[in-house]
Amino acid sequence: MPDDDLDYWSFIDVAIERTAREQPGLDAAAMRLVLSLYRASNAMVYDLESTVHRPRGWSWPGFRVLFVLWLTAPMEAKRVAQLSGMSRAAVSALVNTLERDGLVSRRKAGHDRRAVELSLTAAGRATMSSAFAAHHDRERTWASALDDDEVATLTRLLDKMMASPVARAANRRH
Repeated sequence: MPDDDLDYWSFIDVAIERTAREQPGLDAAAMRLVLSLYRASNAMVYDLESTVHRPRGWSWPGFRVLFVLWLTAPMEAKRVAQLSGMSRAAVSALVNTLERDGLVSRRKAGHDRRAVELSLTAAGRATMSSAFAAHHDRERTWASALDDDEVATLTRLLDKMMASPVARAANRRH
């Protein structure tokens, strides 16, 4: 395929073919799996961010923080970082913006004066509820490319992958 005809998805085939020439012994199936997961998830995140979250003034990471707080608050900032898959520093910076926008409040945790506990404000809860409805509409649109059995199979396989030792180790680093 000429390079001019490549798109975001078809680049996977070219990347594997050309890498195999440079790296004898390449595990093409593993490379295809990781590139496919990465590119598919990036495309979904870009779509969700551009159609749902940016119009509300949020980034994808901002939504992740709001989503965790919407479902679990009040919660310490370090746990929000763990559950959102972000660093504490990134969560702290995002919370500054979300607090300024009136969506999140913070207070010192009762058990440890150094710890900060985060919650959504009433405006944050209302905004998150309506945003999630739009977010979920896009999730359903993406999922509609597969039938119910395919959705279940893909979900089961991803759960299996994320239960692997390498995934558990990666999750501990957050």
